[in-house]
This record gives sequence, C-alpha cells and structure tokens, in this order.
Amino acid sequence: MIFDLGYGLTAISYTALVLLLLTVKNAGFARHLLLLATVTTVLWALGHVSFILPNLGQENILLYDAIRQGAWILFLAGCLRNQFDNSLAFIKQSTTLISIILPLVAIACSSFQFLPVVWQFSLHTLIAVQTLVMTELVYRQSGAQKWAFKPLVIFLGSIGLMDFVIYANASMLNTLSWDFFAARGYILFALMPLLVVAIRRIKHWGIDIFVSREVVMHSTLLLLAGVYLMFMGLLGYLVKFVGGNWSFTIQMALVVVSLALLAALFMSHQVRATIKIFITKHFYANQYDYRAEWVKLTKTLAHSGDEVQQAYSAALRGWMEGLGYDFALLYKKVAGSYQLVSEQPAQQTPKLDDRQLQSLLHFFEQNSWIIDSDELAVKPDIYQALEQKSAFVKNSPYQIFLPIVVSENHWGFVALGANETNKKVLNWELRDYLNALSDQIGSFILNAENSVTLAENAQFAAFNRMSAFVVHDLKNVLAQINLILSNAKEHKHNPEFIEDTFETLQYTQERMDKMLKQLMQKTSETNQSIQELNLYTAIEKLIETKCKGVQPLPEVDGDTNLSLKVDADKILNVLYHLISNAQQATKEDGFVKVSLRQNETEVHIAIADNGMGMSEDFIQHRLFKPFDTTKGNAGMGIGAYDAKNYIEECGGRLTVDSTEGNGSVFHIVLPKV
Repeated sequence: MIFDLGYGLTAISYTALVLLLLTVKNAGFARHLLLLATVTTVLWALGHVSFILPNLGQENILLYDAIRQGAWILFLAGCLRNQFDNSLAFIKQSTTLISIILPLVAIACSSFQFLPVVWQFSLHTLIAVQTLVMTELVYRQSGAQKWAFKPLVIFLGSIGLMDFVIYANASMLNTLSWDFFAARGYILFALMPLLVVAIRRIKHWGIDIFVSREVVMHSTLLLLAGVYLMFMGLLGYLVKFVGGNWSFTIQMALVVVSLALLAALFMSHQVRATIKIFITKHFYANQYDYRAEWVKLTKTLAHSGDEVQQAYSAALRGWMEGLGYDFALLYKKVAGSYQLVSEQPAQQTPKLDDRQLQSLLHFFEQNSWIIDSDELAVKPDIYQALEQKSAFVKNSPYQIFLPIVVSENHWGFVALGANETNKKVLNWELRDYLNALSDQIGSFILNAENSVTLAENAQFAAFNRMSAFVVHDLKNVLAQINLILSNAKEHKHNPEFIEDTFETLQYTQERMDKMLKQLMQKTSETNQSIQELNLYTAIEKLIETKCKGVQPLPEVDGDTNLSLKVDADKILNVLYHLISNAQQATKEDGFVKVSLRQNETEVHIAIADNGMGMSEDFIQHRLFKPFDTTKGNAGMGIGAYDAKNYIEECGGRLTVDSTEGNGSVFHIVLPKV
C-alpha cells in the first residue's frame, strides 16, 4: 500500500505537469524534450503501481528505469547544447548520440537478457553517474543564469544520486533493496516542484506555464480540509484510546461535527471570498503598484526642463525606471528613417545598425506590437512581418522594442535592455503596463514638442514684428535718399547742400548698419521659383560674387554637369550661409572645399573645412536650434536652422561630421525628383 501510494502520487503530480505543458503553444523544441521526459516519468510511475501491473519483476524494473533515465539524459543533452530550434539537427549532434548510448544498451540488456543481472546493476550505476556529470556540466555552462538553472540541477542531481545509491547498493549485494524502491516514489513526488520552478525561471526555453488563482484557491481549500480532517482523526483516535465504553458515541459526534464544519467551509461564500482575497493579495498581487508607478513617472517627467532634448531624456528615463531596466535608446521617425534622439547611459549604450532600424521601421509601420527578443528566439512565427530576425536575437543587448504612437501616428520606438538578473518575462500584465506607460509618455512627448514649436513660433512672431519696424526705417531712409536726389540737380554746387548731404548719408549709413545687424543679412522669400539649375556653375558664381573677399577662398570640384530642379535663390542662400560659416571658422591658410556628386536618385553636396570644428554636444543641442548663436549680437542663430528646414522641406537631409580642432563636413543630400 505504501509502495503504491508513493508512485501513485508521482504519476498524478507529473500528469498535472504534462497537462500544463500541453497548454503552452509555440514553445519550440524545449517543450517537446521536457514533455517526453515527463510523460516517460508518468508511465514509469504507473508501471510500479501494483493494481496496474501486479507482477512487476526485476526485469521490468530495470527496463522501466533505463527508459526513464534515457528520457532525462536526452533532455540534459538538449540543455547542454541549447539546441531548441530544430529537432533533426539536435538528434544528429554527436553530443546527443553519445549521451544516449548507455541508456540504449541498458534497454537492450533488459529486453533480451544477454547480460547478467549483476552487470546490469553496474550499467545502471554508470548511467546514474552520467546523469550527475551531465547535470554538473549544465550548471557550469549556465554562466549568468546559474540562479535560473539551480532548481533544475537540484532536481536532476537528486534523481541521479538516488539511482546511484540504489544500483550501487544492488551491485554490492547482488539484489535490489525494496525499501529504496518504496521511498523512490515519494522522492520524485517531493522533487517535482523544483522542476516547475526551473521551468518558470529559464526564460529562453519559451515555456510559460500558468496556474490560475481559482486552481490555487481550490487546492488551498482541499489542503485546509485535509489538515482539518487529519486533526479530527487524531482527536478521534485519542478519544478511542481513553474513552472506554462511551468512545463510539463521542467519535460519532466528532465525525458529524467535522463534516458539518467542513461543509460550512466549502459552502460559505464569506470564507471562500476571504481565502481568495488572501491568496490574491499575498501570492498573486499585481506585478506593479500602479499608483506608486504613476507617481514615480510623474515626478520623473516633471524634471524634464524646457528643452525638447531634455524632454526626450526624461521620457527615456521614465521607461527605464518604470521597467527597472539598465540601458535604453529612443529613436524618432524623421523623413522616412529613424534618428537617435536620446540614450541612457549617454555615450555608453550600443547603437542599432541600419539593417535593424530598417527592419523595425517596416514592422512598426504595419503593426504596433511590442517585440520581445527572448520570445522571438523561441517563437519566431509570431513576428512574421519582422525582417532580419537573427539581428535581434544573436548578440543583441536589447530585449524589448516598444513602438511609440502619438496622435494615432507612428512616432518612433524605444529599445530597452537589462542584465540577466533584471530581465522580466513579457507576460500579458507587463504588456498592458508598457502600453499604458507608452500612452502617458507619448502624450508628454507630444506636449513637449508642441511647446517647443509654439516657442519657436513666438520667436518668429517677434522677428516678424522686428522686421516690420525695420521696413518702416527703410522707408524713412529711402525717403531721405529720394529727397537728396530730387534736390541734387539744383543744389549740387552748393557747399552747404553738399555738407548736409554728407551728414544725411552718414546718418543713413549708421541706420543701415543698425538694421543689417538686426536682420543679420537674412532675406525672406515667400514665392519660390523652381527652375533647372547647374549647381557647379551656380556655386562658382556664388563664390566669385560673395565669397571672394574672405580667405580662404573656397574651391569646387566634382560633376560639372550636375543639374537639379530647385528654387535657385533659396538653395544658393543655404549654400552661401554654409560656405561663409566655413570661411569664418577656418584660418586664412586653411581650406574650404565644395564637392558635388550624384547617383541615380540623389545629389550629394559636401562642404568641408579644416577649421575649429564643433563638439558633438553642440551639434546635437545647439547648431540647428533657432535663435541660438555663438556670434553674440552679430547673429541671431537662424541660418543653420533655416538651411536644415529648407533641405528637409525638399525631401532631403542635412547632416554634420565634425571634430573639435579638425574641421567640419556638412553633407546635403537632395532627391533628384
């Protein structure tokens, strides 16, 4: 009876695990190996139950043990190689073939009895040693995942040690000890929770078993009922031991009271609700305290500052702190491609390459799904629309790629990564939490960008108001000049008139200088005139007429026949601004070179100098920011801003490569169409 009970409990518990494994979909080859080992253990346990197989026999014990040991060794071979993607490739591996030789020999010996039983005991001892060695190898190669593999190592190591003790003892005594065999069923039953914990911890297997709150609640009720009945049984035994002639009456009363109390326990809604609330609160609490997370996010975003770059940094910190991850990148969609706008930690985070960015762009334009690289490794079919899947699985430090949707438009994405100890399983609760987090942070980014746009518009409005005053002054100056001209014929020989004229011209010159300082030589064109322009000829003329008075004199090289349909005045204003700035930043004995080249779809203009150069921080935060200048009152900082805006309006892009002390290269790329 005790023998059957132990193996019966083992069969029931491992059958429950089999059912849980069957509920996991698209888990890959890992589940198949584990399912094979677990089903084999169930059948092995049932084979030891006497009312299923009355005459077990020593030969059957050896055969069943060989099959069970072989199934778990096969699973260990899979753990050693981590080959959970292709069953055929796994079976053909030399590690797999070598590891199953001893179990196959033991199965053959037990089936055909061509080896003495004593030698079979020794063979099973060797298989147990092999199990222990392979288990130790799995633990050694687990590296940073030792914490995750520890329950599995204890589980398989205990089974291997148990088999070793049983068969080493049998080899010395030439017979099996039935006491050991009676205890073995209970040992495997007691070890089963370790296997469940290991399955939950080892995330790259892709096996995510789930036990609902209802199952836990009913299991708890049954456990309480069992404890209660055991207590009442002990109390009844005590009454029977001391009760004499009246013990039967007292026992019957205790039985009735026990059953009544047990029925009340199961039927009472209040008791059931209390137990369920207790389990939910202490065992199934939400992964996050949403109130606390909301307060933390609000505080993080509140310290973002007034600059949009500071807002991007605060948004990225909000995602990282909300998830507890270690490093992250924030990309924004600009002109059909992604542009890095923030990274944490700064200047230390590995970047994504162009292949990954293009793959993510195509995927996120079709779907707003969160990409989990750990899930992608074991369930690639879920992400069918994702190109270059291997680029996100092999050697990628980022686990989560989260799309950002602002005002129903794809804004960009954030890439989140963490050390193995901080990584989280991306279950449904975490996905919902990330989506809620992204909605809040996306709204924050939109408000920050709108605030910057409003501030820029206000600055332009102030500039326009200033221009109105300048126009008014120009009219006054023009009126004075017209007055001089109208009187010149009549009074040109009058010394006093000549003296007044020079005074007026001096005043006019002062006024003009003042206006020029205010306007910074900026010309605003409202009507564009698109025409075919030979860029090489136009740039040569530009240098000859406007840049010749400053050294170093710019040089032009490249395709002399390069033509482009563009607003000539606007593009030449942009080029003049960039060339003039390069001259001002370069010593007289330096160089300024303008290079022109083209391909089938684009025109590339490069303006290079060996001047003072710029820092990366200046390029990212100040170069293209309107009304931010390094020239003091001599400029208003809208030249580079205007140039970048115009190039992007044409469907192109303006980028800068620069190193302090070594010069700069401005790259203008324009589409031919």
